[in-house]
This record gives sequence, C-alpha cells and structure tokens, in this order.
Amino acid sequence: MHGATLRYDHLSKHYGSTIAVRDLSGDIRPGVVTGMLGPNGAGKSTALKCLLGLAAPSSGSALIDGHAYAQLENPGMRIGTVLETRGFHPGVTGRQNLLVLAAAIGIDDSRVATVLEAVELTEAADRRIKGYSLGMRQRLSLAAGLLSDPDTLVLDEPGNGLDPHAIVWLRNLLKGLAAEGRTVLVSSHQLAEMQHTVDDVFIMDHGDLRAQGSITEVCAGRTLEETFLAITKGGTK
Repeated sequence: MHGATLRYDHLSKHYGSTIAVRDLSGDIRPGVVTGMLGPNGAGKSTALKCLLGLAAPSSGSALIDGHAYAQLENPGMRIGTVLETRGFHPGVTGRQNLLVLAAAIGIDDSRVATVLEAVELTEAADRRIKGYSLGMRQRLSLAAGLLSDPDTLVLDEPGNGLDPHAIVWLRNLLKGLAAEGRTVLVSSHQLAEMQHTVDDVFIMDHGDLRAQGSITEVCAGRTLEETFLAITKGGTK
C-alpha cells in the first residue's frame, strides 16, 4: 500500500471579506500521520474541503498526486474521508447505511462487516443510528471512510465525542494505517492528544500556517500545546 502525496501550493480561500486560509503551502507524505492542528476557526476544515473538492480555492491549489480531486479517476476508491458533515439516515441501522454507501461506490457487501469489526461496531451494527451516541456515530463515519480500503485518508476532527479509551483506540488505528504506507491527514484542535498521534504537523491559527515539519523539529522538546502558545502569542510564523 502506498498513499498519495498531498500538496498545498499557496492556497488561499476567502469567503467575502473573511480570509479562511491564507497562502498555505506544504506537502503531506505517505507512511506517517500528519496533523493539521489549531483552534476552531484556524482554517483547518476549509483547507481539507479545498483538497477534497468541496470548496474552490480563491487562489493557489490543493492537489492529490499532482491532480485536483475532481480529476482523479474514481476518487471515492482512493480517498477515504471522515468529515463532520457526513450525514447518515437516523431511521435505519449502521449496517444498512454502510451497505448503501458500498453499493454507491461499487464495493462488495462483504467489506461492510470488515470495517464494522475494524471500528468495533459489530455489536451495534443492527441498531438504528438515532440511538447511537456521538462516539458511535464517529466510529461509523470512520467505517464509511475505510469502506474502499483507501490508500489515503483525510479526517476532520475524528476524535470528537470519543471517550479516553476510544481516543487511544483511534490513535492506534491511525498509526497502524500509516504504518501500512497509507497517507493519513487528520485535523484537530485537541493538541494534547495529537502530541501522541502525529508524526508531522501543520500548525494553523486564524487562517495562517504558523509552523510545519516533523513534530520533533517543530516542538523542539516542548509539548504541542506549549509550542502552539509560543508561536501564536506574538503572531510570528
């Protein structure tokens, strides 16, 4: 398994007079977990949406192996996504929702049982989603993202709603996927947890990239939280 190289090249995105992302550049490489980190409103979700073709850049580009998302052949098979906006029908079961998604992208039904087991939802698979907790919905979103056995995963705040045990489970899952050679890009505002999960970081604040590189280089012996506070307090990059 070898994931895609994701590249931001001077990406900017404006909504009217509001600058969501300003001049973002950098590469996300296969085989490691890369964290796009920062507080709510930092521009993380917008940067991911530009990469996935859900928002059009105002300038610059966001490319997957040198191509825009829409230019990829059958991108749903290559790129797995876990987005906060993913919608499931609450009146049917988790398994049924995944079966519909599998049919839509041409995946064999047998894969549904595999991903349910991977996210530890097998026992709850035949319950209606309206009875799921937030954490269970997050696991179901992960299952959906893994349906195509993608070489590249893009996850927006996947830890929301997870309890401490589930957070550790998610950490191990992401690290395991990266160890297989996949590209794993995850956005989060939970800096303390990402300290133990990511290998590379993009630290953003108010739409600007404040630091980028391996976590060892960027933090230089400090925690991610300490590093973030240090590099954003004075507004320096």
